[in-house]
Amino acid sequence: MAAAKSSSILRRALLYVPASSPRMLMKSLGLASDNITYDLEDSVTPAAKPEARDALRAHLTGLSSRPASVAELAVRINAVSTPYALDDLTALAAQPHLDAVMVPKVNSASDLTFVTDALRHLAPARHAPTPTGGNPVKIIALIESARAVMDLREICAASPYLSGLVFAAEDFALDLSLTRTPGLGEFLYARSAIATAARAADLPSTVDLVCTSYRGAEGLARLEEECRGGKAMGFNGKQCIHPSQVETVQRLFAPGDGEVEWAVRIVVADEKAAGAGRGAWTLDGAMIDAPVAGKARAIVDKAQRCGMDIKGLREKWKDQEPE
Repeated sequence: MAAAKSSSILRRALLYVPASSPRMLMKSLGLASDNITYDLEDSVTPAAKPEARDALRAHLTGLSSRPASVAELAVRINAVSTPYALDDLTALAAQPHLDAVMVPKVNSASDLTFVTDALRHLAPARHAPTPTGGNPVKIIALIESARAVMDLREICAASPYLSGLVFAAEDFALDLSLTRTPGLGEFLYARSAIATAARAADLPSTVDLVCTSYRGAEGLARLEEECRGGKAMGFNGKQCIHPSQVETVQRLFAPGDGEVEWAVRIVVADEKAAGAGRGAWTLDGAMIDAPVAGKARAIVDKAQRCGMDIKGLREKWKDQEPE
């Protein structure tokens, strides 16, 4: 479905907020993050799940609109294998300001089939077939086990509402009896497989592991290192467990200033080259052809969605000519 796979989806930071905390629910409305995911799973004890679910439903019901500083509101429900998942979906699927459902512990395509069928039944108006794809509740799948990594192709094809994959490193480490190290080398295969599978399935969002260090200069340095490493592997976002991580994550998963300026120069010059019937040309001594120009356009598009001043840069480089 086009809406779930739209290239306009931006999830640089995916910030978890415990649904069991009324204070955090209220505070979340003042945060600036591409995504806020209200958590009904790991941060909520079994005994507190009904109360947290009711509190979250009341919180979402009370919203007149999504906060302007938040691009997407999501909920992490409990795993399909638990007694809580259907109750979570029943309570929340029809909420008009709920943009996405995160499904934890996805081990097979059948987990997403279950959630897809539930969404269609519980919120039929949002999931009726339309030429433009409508406004369905999107699905985000958490990949947490060896079995899930081996079944990525089937998982990625399981639902038309699937719009992203998220790597859950701690549960994956538990499944394989691994010890997490600062270099994250023990996760290399899984992370590469997830990023590659998401790209092959044309999913717009691939969100990397949580950085468990976030306090002080050392924590910030670790966070920055992990962001750069994840971006280099093909991830376009990162999970956050504290609001203080969001600004760094969103900055580092946005295109850099120099990268954007280079891309704008190419886009401006390529428009002129196309008008002159030139398919390949040079800029600063480097050949520019269709793949390079396509990459530049993608960078400019993402930079604009990240709030960067593309109009100003186009004005600055309006005289750029193809060489």
